[in-house]
Amino acid sequence: MTHDSTDLVASTAPPDVVRRQYLASAAGDLAALRATLAPDVEWTEMAGFPLAGTYRTPEGVTSNVMEKLGQDWTGWIAHDDTYVVDGENVVVLARYTAVNKATGEPIDVRVAHHFVVRGGLIVRFEQFVDTALVRDAMND
Repeated sequence: MTHDSTDLVASTAPPDVVRRQYLASAAGDLAALRATLAPDVEWTEMAGFPLAGTYRTPEGVTSNVMEKLGQDWTGWIAHDDTYVVDGENVVVLARYTAVNKATGEPIDVRVAHHFVVRGGLIVRFEQFVDTALVRDAMND
């Protein structure tokens, strides 16, 4: 998939919508990130993850997930590398990198994300990650 940035911004194709979410997150642009989420989005952080739970609404997602990650970690980025697309389902293999502010411990953890995209918006997200590696960095 090669797109210039104009194509990516305008596209409602599921992988393009998901890619915009990663780019917005990495840039810390929460308004652009919220623009990728449906009003009734269900965003689930995995059980055992520090922010475990299901969050609803674009504002609920950014305030309960992205803003909290920014409070606890320096340079939190989800690096998306492989996309597996089946209709409205987009599975992304990625990795998280960051440094915990309290302990100074870095993480570099593999992760899988499952997105469901309808009408050009993310309606559902589920995270799969080795939560022990993240918790270990927080409890040095």
